[in-house]
Amino acid sequence: MAIVLSSCNVKGKALDFEVYETSESGNKLTRITEFKTLDSVVKITLNPEKTLQTITGFGGSFTESSAYLLNKLSKKNRDTILQAYFGEEGARYSLTRTHISSCDFSLSNYTYAPVEGDMELENFSIEEDRDDLIPMIKDAMAISKDGFKIIASPWTAPPWMKDNNAYVGGELLPQYYDTFALFFSKYLDAYKAEGIDIWGLTPVNEPHGNGNNWESMHFSPEAETDFVQNHLGPKLEANGMGAVNILGYDQNRAGLKEWVDAMFATEESSKYFAGTAIHWYESTYDYFPEALQYAHNKAPEKYLIETEGCIDSQVPVWQDDAWYWKKEATDWGYDWREPEKKYLHPKYAPVNRYARDIIGCLNNWVDGWIDWNMVLDRQGGPNWFENWCVAPVIVDPEKDEVYFTPLYYTMAHFSKYIRPEAKVISHDNSDETLMVTAVKNPDESIVLVLFNEGDTPKSFNINLNEQSIAVSINEKAIQTIVIPSQQ
Repeated sequence: MAIVLSSCNVKGKALDFEVYETSESGNKLTRITEFKTLDSVVKITLNPEKTLQTITGFGGSFTESSAYLLNKLSKKNRDTILQAYFGEEGARYSLTRTHISSCDFSLSNYTYAPVEGDMELENFSIEEDRDDLIPMIKDAMAISKDGFKIIASPWTAPPWMKDNNAYVGGELLPQYYDTFALFFSKYLDAYKAEGIDIWGLTPVNEPHGNGNNWESMHFSPEAETDFVQNHLGPKLEANGMGAVNILGYDQNRAGLKEWVDAMFATEESSKYFAGTAIHWYESTYDYFPEALQYAHNKAPEKYLIETEGCIDSQVPVWQDDAWYWKKEATDWGYDWREPEKKYLHPKYAPVNRYARDIIGCLNNWVDGWIDWNMVLDRQGGPNWFENWCVAPVIVDPEKDEVYFTPLYYTMAHFSKYIRPEAKVISHDNSDETLMVTAVKNPDESIVLVLFNEGDTPKSFNINLNEQSIAVSINEKAIQTIVIPSQQ
């Protein structure tokens, strides 16, 4: 076995580097300094001169469910979780999301504008958020040294603005387009008054709907584009909020083509769209590279951000790290998808889903990736619809216990080391079974993230500017390699 102590001598010059690994064998973002030498060696060549997209950030979502659970924990455990996500020694989340009015991960249905016919929204109020959601965000802001961006999404307009007068399903009536645009402006003002600046908005979460299960509102690509082009965009601009980034769509990648075709059809239609938001639920195995490439090519200067992904339709497994590495988890499609689409929803290990998806996205022009709930309980809630899901941190509020699952460390492999404004760089990889992505950070450090899904370890050489690093990765492991600036 070769011993490497964070540097490798090549042609008389030492190339410093650090390696951190999370693995089925028990590593949890563990610093690795000892590497196996194997007969077969993968060759990875970095091309830092060829830069691709600029990174916006990585992180998770502030939900009422997560905030409610944090309030039920001891101050020590609440602080431990927030430090783990936002502190300098933690995952350093830089891009987050929250919901506007209620969502499935709320304790009940509510809207900030409950009074029917209140066209000027004189009764608008975010009072519902003051006990939990706002304190969670503000506490995270106080911890985060570099700060973080927030994208806010409504799951529905107030029911009285919709054709079915309900929280679930239905469409926004055209006579309320201007009022719903005012709703966003009121929200931005109200949160700003709390000291919280919102970086981005989506017009609605999942405009295709969600099977009419929980809060939802349908938009066609054309209707949402009309709403943004002629109502929401002009309203925010007129109110001095034109810098807020409007991201269209906000649903599964398989539907990207028809949406970006409508959003970016003309200069006028695309004017107020800062980019596109996507989810992974069409498949938690296939990351749809062709659709991502198409969306980028349609609007190469605009954002392409994954705003939601999680292990859904699954009760979390408590304090069993091994489960998160096994192909036992299912998703909604495993049980309910039509037979011809079942292949998109195999049983698939939770860690594998996250690592594979984030690396695949970064290699196909995605510039930001946001996990769903930061904290859930042992049931996968609370959730008013009983739509149980998994979060990176699971808690037992009755016993005041906290479990950091392997998903937390998987997210940190990206968020902690790949910083906003980093540039994804080109690379060549001789082994298709070893997933690799690479970036150059603003401080000129080079960061690689690798995922070895296989059952055997792999040795590899990283070639950078005629220098080389010899490293190995364990079986079933994700690894981050940091090469400090050579200048």
